[in-house]
Amino acid sequence: MKNNQNAMNAWSETTDLCRMDSTTLRSAYQKRELSPVEVVQAALDCAEKIQAPFNAFTFIDRAGALSAAKESEARWKNGGPLSSVDGIPTTIKDIVDVAGWKLRYGSVTTPDTPARQDAPSVSRLRKAGAIFIAQTTTPEYGGKAVTDSPAFGITRNPWDPSRTPGGSSGGAAVAAACGAGVLHLGTDGGGSIRIPASFTGVVGHKPTYGRVAAYPPSSFGTVAHVGPITRTVADAATMLDVMSGRDMRDWTQPPMPFPSVSLSKIEWRGKKIGYWKTPCVGDVDKCVANSVERVLKDFEAAGATIVEIQIPYQDTLLDIYNRHWCVGAANRLASIDPSRHNELDPNFLRTAHIGQSYSAVQRMDAEVGRSRYGAEMDELLSKFDYIVSPTVPILPFEAGVDIPEACDAQSWIEWCSFSFPINLSQQPACSVPCGFSENGLPIGLQIIGARGDDSSVLSAALSYEVMYPDRFLGGGSQWPQF
Repeated sequence: MKNNQNAMNAWSETTDLCRMDSTTLRSAYQKRELSPVEVVQAALDCAEKIQAPFNAFTFIDRAGALSAAKESEARWKNGGPLSSVDGIPTTIKDIVDVAGWKLRYGSVTTPDTPARQDAPSVSRLRKAGAIFIAQTTTPEYGGKAVTDSPAFGITRNPWDPSRTPGGSSGGAAVAAACGAGVLHLGTDGGGSIRIPASFTGVVGHKPTYGRVAAYPPSSFGTVAHVGPITRTVADAATMLDVMSGRDMRDWTQPPMPFPSVSLSKIEWRGKKIGYWKTPCVGDVDKCVANSVERVLKDFEAAGATIVEIQIPYQDTLLDIYNRHWCVGAANRLASIDPSRHNELDPNFLRTAHIGQSYSAVQRMDAEVGRSRYGAEMDELLSKFDYIVSPTVPILPFEAGVDIPEACDAQSWIEWCSFSFPINLSQQPACSVPCGFSENGLPIGLQIIGARGDDSSVLSAALSYEVMYPDRFLGGGSQWPQF
């Protein structure tokens, strides 16, 4: 009995360390109240504890993480940390290169060999002293908005393991929600950061396209973004600022630098907010709509003006996005040995076959339509400070399926219709926790801003966090149980 109690006490201390944000950890490191070694050890222990019930990781790098943590500890002791994230436990999605780690994209068809170099975002985090503790799960090639794959199986939602955490950055969101790391690198080609952030009750920010360099280039082209998943807005801003910057390997980036990410609390009084109420496809769950509209009433009470809007070309965006996304899948499929196509996720294979059916003219016509839509979105956001919507119109559903049983959608894209349009238009968008359904499932609210103005979007998200601190892990008492 005494041994069991000691184990429980030890795990309680580990849990406390795992629930701290980067600001708290930096202060503790500076004062020598905590060491990066003990914090990283706690994060690794947490990762191993949640792996069996939730399957968030493809690989946990205990040896590499502890070695890097010792180096970070020495830097803090000598008063020379590399950056604000030095010694902070971090995870990387199995779709982004980490030198020395095998990159599988959730597929059994990829080479079982380590990556030779870091992706730009990983390189910047490494140079800043972030500690890479684990690689997180993704569906095959990041190809859908739930997280299960032929290589690594089904990832589950820590609020209800029978439900999906969303995807494709589902493992990263689960790790964030459980405290297995502080900073989590995800990718977002149609909502893949924001959807799992919404489904697991954490913060997910899709940056302005090009702010974070991507290399190797995504098969899905310029709808694919790289960004942070965290438990607090401040951590998302810190991580984004570290990852941002020009990398000559990414030709799609603009040649001029983006301004640094800065946070400040905003006043809602005088703000003009567009309420994007109706998704491109389908309906909004009543519980989701009510949660978002309660927030908008509070914004209005604080002095904001709320105007219900539709986004431009709303009726045509599904076709435009399908032509981008499905052709991207076909592009990826072309690199896979045809004799192994039967080993692929049927969803991915079906998507790729749809892409193969589009002509070059149809694909380029979609590009023209995207350009028109993007220009009108820029104009719309010159008239509003922000656009606010549900992040996802539905609640987390059964794990292991791509489309919920009660949904009329023909593909995952259709139930993600508050997210994929913002990949087409490339604006920054942040998902923040918006409470829970009656049966305890998380709901997300999406804040969208003008291209290039990630600081404004994250500042609005921070001001929201100040209004509703109990909705955020770390601000409230409610955490997943495991």
